[in-house]
Amino acid sequence: MSIFERALEKFQRRDAVVGILGLGYAGLPLACTFAEAGFKTVGFDIDAAKIKRLRNGESYVGNVPSERLEKLVASGRLSATDSYQELATCDAAIVCVPTPLDDARNPDLSFVVSTVREVRKFLHPGQLVVLESTTYPGTTEEVVLPILADAGLKAGEEFFLAFSPEREDPANKDYRTQTIPKLVGGLTDHCREVACAAYAQVVEVVIPVGSTRVAEAAKLLENIYRCVNIAMVNELKLLFDRIGLDVWEVIRAASTKPFGFAPFYPGPGLGGHCIPIDPFYLAWKARQHGFTTRFIELAGEINSSMPEYVVDRLTEGLNLQGKALKDAAILLLGVAYKRDIEDYRESPALSIIIQLNRRLARVSYHDPHVPHLRTRYLSHTLSSIGLTSELVRSSDAVVIVTDHSDVDYEMIVRNAKLVVDTRNATARFRQPGDKVLLA
Repeated sequence: MSIFERALEKFQRRDAVVGILGLGYAGLPLACTFAEAGFKTVGFDIDAAKIKRLRNGESYVGNVPSERLEKLVASGRLSATDSYQELATCDAAIVCVPTPLDDARNPDLSFVVSTVREVRKFLHPGQLVVLESTTYPGTTEEVVLPILADAGLKAGEEFFLAFSPEREDPANKDYRTQTIPKLVGGLTDHCREVACAAYAQVVEVVIPVGSTRVAEAAKLLENIYRCVNIAMVNELKLLFDRIGLDVWEVIRAASTKPFGFAPFYPGPGLGGHCIPIDPFYLAWKARQHGFTTRFIELAGEINSSMPEYVVDRLTEGLNLQGKALKDAAILLLGVAYKRDIEDYRESPALSIIIQLNRRLARVSYHDPHVPHLRTRYLSHTLSSIGLTSELVRSSDAVVIVTDHSDVDYEMIVRNAKLVVDTRNATARFRQPGDKVLLA
């Protein structure tokens, strides 16, 4: 039996040991899914605090309940470590580490490179290596493969290399890791077959594609599609505001068309690790080929300008009440980048807070999912405060940045001196004469 056949059989029989490198919003749900399917699963992370919490069955990712972790850890099917030496026992090494941008908006693959170098140290015949981190087309072949090739094994025959983009959507109640269709692109046909065999044991639909580059590009297309369409509707919001139209009503009207239209919704800007960042991976790659991605660049400009628009609307509302932004007590509702999650990476709330601080406003926030706000962009840690009618009445303005579902927006409208609503969260409770500005 060949190395390829043995690897295929091992995954099909669920006898393989699966290593997940990077236990964040993508890696931890994937590790749980493999463990629940019967695979012995080892999670790797360089954050010792995360490892300690996981070993105690304590989750730090909102869509992975601690009860789920406790069962898997207690059963022995899921373990966690910050020592890469256990990769020697793993039949699969699935890389789910961050791929941020640097200050010049160029891809920062340092996490991928350092992690793959650790994988190389323990690469052995029959092992499957999969990159799930979102990146530009060509990364698997141009960055990952040369590192692994130094181990002296031949890809496609002695070890197997693939790319399969993560598609997690925190707080989405309709889809979970197991039910989200899985794209898989292999370096060779054998690579693709082994990777498909592994994922087929844990997800309902596996979709093989022709190459790693196709899979890499498909993930970018998914996020660019959202980025560009959100930018379009954000720009229309600015226009409709000037001509006295409610963009939310216009979207509702357009959505009655049963074909040829998919609704996207405006907001205070983009957040999270994917949509604000991933399009620029393709823009960077395009520049390597002498091509300018004008739609991507323009969409980025529009979306990144929205926090400033929100602050301008707030200033306008305060001015109408004879109040300056300087020294005004501003309460932000929600700092997470989307509804009902705890992730505030790249959240537009951060930019709004920074701008308000520069204009000497007094800023506080309430977010039931984010008890503390720590980021290099702020000089000190902020903490969420309890939401009461007294707090709302004592604030000069309330800015709804994230429309968490467990907030009493009727109470907000009833008690606030001024509401700046970036999510249309107050739609059901607004009455003529209410001091609510859409932004």
